[in-house]
Amino acid sequence: MQIKQITFNPVGDIAAICGYSSMQVQATPITDRNLWNATLAQMPSAHVLQSWEWGEFKQATTGWEPKRIAYLNRGEVVAMAQVLTRRAGPFKIMYVPKGPVLDYTDQPLRVAVLNALKYHTRESGAIFLKIDPDVVIGTGVPGELGSQEVPLGHAVAAEWTAQEFTFSPDQVQFRNSMLLDLRYDEDALMMAMKQKTRYNVRLSQKRGVTTRFGGIEDMQTLYHLYVETARRDGFITRPFSYYSQAWGSFMEAGLAQPIIAEHRGQAVAHVIIFGFGKRAWYFYGASSDDDRNNMPTYLLQWEAIRWARAQKMATYDFWGAPDDFYDENDALAGVYRFKAGFGGTVVRRIGAWDYPANPRLYRLYTQVMPSVLNLMRGVGRRRLRRETPSAT
Repeated sequence: MQIKQITFNPVGDIAAICGYSSMQVQATPITDRNLWNATLAQMPSAHVLQSWEWGEFKQATTGWEPKRIAYLNRGEVVAMAQVLTRRAGPFKIMYVPKGPVLDYTDQPLRVAVLNALKYHTRESGAIFLKIDPDVVIGTGVPGELGSQEVPLGHAVAAEWTAQEFTFSPDQVQFRNSMLLDLRYDEDALMMAMKQKTRYNVRLSQKRGVTTRFGGIEDMQTLYHLYVETARRDGFITRPFSYYSQAWGSFMEAGLAQPIIAEHRGQAVAHVIIFGFGKRAWYFYGASSDDDRNNMPTYLLQWEAIRWARAQKMATYDFWGAPDDFYDENDALAGVYRFKAGFGGTVVRRIGAWDYPANPRLYRLYTQVMPSVLNLMRGVGRRRLRRETPSAT
């Protein structure tokens, strides 16, 4: 895609050409929301965490400062990276969530872009850069029939090691997931489900559970159910203002759709589906303690899949599967069994990798931050135990 709508100014010295073999890329900022999102949506493996709205959300809620960079080759955008930067105590750190976005089958391109990002990290004074694009290293559960490794993913991992990247001890996003191919019709998708899952979808309908599309006006209901779920399952929530931004801003931008399940006039469960480009993501889900035997979560997933198909999306991403599929103590083990019933394919990804621009400070950071995060999680759990869900 050609960028013609605006004239770019170089980002200091980073606009210098970074080359590898026959590939050259020029790093150029984009400061126009519509141009960024429209260009990103056409890129291979475009991800909602690289959208303009995600950068604005992270800046408003957690202090990350976004910079959107397009990488051009002969005037054409060939890669994109929304780089988030913030201070963590005395440290300055950088993160490209689910990026950089590019064609990872193009080896000269991926090396050139990483060289440009490494240069940007050093010039900015950050102690390290974290990246975690959706590069697949395998499909299926290892050891099970049909599972296979993806040579490209393993080649990229070896390449990153050679480029001074290291597998990160802090995996911010889920490494693995399950993908459902939405190019099949609804009958085929229904028949691809496990029998018990298909039965539960129909049982929910038979028992009078209905679904509706939600909106901004349902924010308190969504939050109420989410807090109730957190109390039951023991995970940490944030204040209402955080989710108002996390969900509301994406709803307003047309990038998120809540679907609410009701039984006898009461909201009993919900999902919030994010969509960008050709992919939908199941990011949030919640349910009340009541009516769980009416299987509303099964019906919600089916309605979310149908909604994504109606939006002409090609893939439904269930967002999160265990690192170890055979560990029943894994926090995602039960959730994985639920998701697996819908007939998707397990994808194992390369995960997050760090470039330590300042190795000494990077080592110090990785030693200190786990203790800080554990302390913060303890505070969050105590707050959660004190919090009483309220829809008012």
